[in-house]
Amino acid sequence: MTSAPQFPAVDAFADLRLTEWTSCGGCAAKWGASLLTDLVREMPSGADPSLLVGLAPFDDAAIYQVSPDVALVSTTDFFPPLVDHPADFGAIAAANACSDVFAMGGRVAIAVNVAAFPEHFPREAIVAIFDAAAAVVAEAGGTIAGGHTIRNPEPIFGLAVQGVVHPDRVFRKGGARPGDALVLSKPVGTGLTLAGGTDADKAAAIAGMRRVNRAASEELQALGAAVHAVTDVTGYGLAGHGWEMAERSDVAVVVQTDGIVAYPGAREAADRGVRTGGDARNRDYVDAHVRSTATATGEALCMDPQTSGGLLAAVDPAVLAGLSPMWWRAGEVAAGPAALVLR
Repeated sequence: MTSAPQFPAVDAFADLRLTEWTSCGGCAAKWGASLLTDLVREMPSGADPSLLVGLAPFDDAAIYQVSPDVALVSTTDFFPPLVDHPADFGAIAAANACSDVFAMGGRVAIAVNVAAFPEHFPREAIVAIFDAAAAVVAEAGGTIAGGHTIRNPEPIFGLAVQGVVHPDRVFRKGGARPGDALVLSKPVGTGLTLAGGTDADKAAAIAGMRRVNRAASEELQALGAAVHAVTDVTGYGLAGHGWEMAERSDVAVVVQTDGIVAYPGAREAADRGVRTGGDARNRDYVDAHVRSTATATGEALCMDPQTSGGLLAAVDPAVLAGLSPMWWRAGEVAAGPAALVLR
């Protein structure tokens, strides 16, 4: 008896290009940090004493205490496609949204989809986006519990995520101390790689963006008091988020750009002069606070907007030897006044 012929699996979305449906994608679509910071300052702050972290000052997520041992972590994040395949888009958007909970030291509990699609957008692509997001939320430790979808000329997708954390074990952007080591759990350069890398380079960056920050957060949580400040690196780049850590901690955050671990193709793209739209906005955000002797490429890697980036942590140098291989040393913390130093 002869066996049936075997045919390679066919990707139903091989000819679909999500990036052709939008003018900008990923966290590069965020408002510039300078404009957003000014807007947040004008918003009323809450007077509820149970609101442990809100807008004054803002952090990666809101924290609301509900009992002596439990606080809610609440965040939302959504953006237009930055990649072409629907499953990659859904997975990256979910990993990016869950990252804010992990950056606060929390555990993901539930999430709801936030979605907007053109009326003629392929139904099968929407299903693939939702399915991939649900799988990533499950990997992050949570469950998709609902959502809301509206019509929109451009596709947009993300999630509102709720988590839990002990009120006494919340990670914050502030708290870095002189002498701390700065470590980061993922490479940087997603914007540069997607804009100027090869197909293989882009595949490596997509795989990195799909990876959730759960393991990185749990590793930091296990270090206890040795962790002094944490944030995740997203749309404002290593420079912008590093500056926020410096400002909240009244320290100088020093980035050693020669040692930056970048996604394949990112450094080469920066050498060729490739820059994304978010680069200029991020430079504007830190312009008054940065002291740089770095090369143009080193600066570009710091200013590049990231999507679903890693956790940036200021930790006691004594724990460096015990960190897993996912972490790389980005620099160190020096005495203030608050500044971003690129070397």
